[in-house]
Amino acid sequence: MRGLLIAGVLGLMSTIAAAAPLAKSGMPKSGPVLAPPGPPIVIAHRGASADRPEHTLASYALAIEQGTDFIEPDLVATKDGHLVARHENEISGTTDVASHPEFAARKRTQTIDGTAFTGWFTEDFTLAELQTLFARERLPQLRPANTAFDGQERIPTLDQIIALAKAATARTGRTIGIYPETKHPSHFRAIGLPLEPPLLAALKQAGWTTAAAPVFIQSFEVQNLKDLHGQTGVRLIQLIDAGVSGDGIAYDALVTPTGLAGVATYAAGIGPARDRIIPRTAAGVLGTATTLVADAHAAGLQVHPWTFRPENYFLAVPYRRGTNPQDRGDAEAEIRLYLETGIDGVFSDLPAAAVAAMAPAR
Repeated sequence: MRGLLIAGVLGLMSTIAAAAPLAKSGMPKSGPVLAPPGPPIVIAHRGASADRPEHTLASYALAIEQGTDFIEPDLVATKDGHLVARHENEISGTTDVASHPEFAARKRTQTIDGTAFTGWFTEDFTLAELQTLFARERLPQLRPANTAFDGQERIPTLDQIIALAKAATARTGRTIGIYPETKHPSHFRAIGLPLEPPLLAALKQAGWTTAAAPVFIQSFEVQNLKDLHGQTGVRLIQLIDAGVSGDGIAYDALVTPTGLAGVATYAAGIGPARDRIIPRTAAGVLGTATTLVADAHAAGLQVHPWTFRPENYFLAVPYRRGTNPQDRGDAEAEIRLYLETGIDGVFSDLPAAAVAAMAPAR
């Protein structure tokens, strides 16, 4: 999923402290909805990233222990064409690369999807070089406890993540799937490191090539999903944010009935920002649900909104507990409210909360 700009965290402390607790409203109306295809699924967003540094094998393993159905790696490419899991290809915020003098000269600035970034980029490192780095917590201001795990985990490869999911399936008797995101596919294609061929090769090696496989491939871009539709039978998910995709498609156009019908020609579902389902008001409370879930179901699409997080900083006001943005509120109750709209799954940084919220349906 797209990154959170954390600069405003400290400033929000006073905002949360000043906000008066509000009574939880009744269930917003969203019109008639079709029954989801089976129980809603839990997607561990970057693993159990509320409890461990994201995109590490430890984070994915903990998510499995918490009961997730899918683990979600964001995939980026190395200089030698391997796929690894990082939130972004710029890795200064999620690794200790800045402390490695041997890599100091590789710091640079480049423009990705119209935005300039300065730092160290996975495409400038071989896999062997990347695996000399250690992962660290991306949001230490909000998740200081996770910094205790800094320096313990290496950057995992897609192959390692698939092996983890398969081993967990054999051990637990539950099917544990993967839900990879292709990050900045246009950028990687432009520099000669397309993400799709190694991803499809890894899935083929795993025996995952059909819609029955425990796999969803997601992307914020449109064209690479259309291309993938002709190359694999696994399920595809069109991610939807605000604004325009990296390949120039307006997301607002995708969520109209006509746009959703178009998405259904190449994807099995949509992954919208959660506010597109139940918008948050200026007062920080959840408003009236939109018709997006019903409209998507009418087009034959599943709906997996992102991202549900346990900290007060991310929760709507009625679900916060206390005034410290770092403290955890009632994420389970907030997820339950969204489930009543008929969604088919959720991305969560705390899979345990999502599992608990879904307990009556599972």
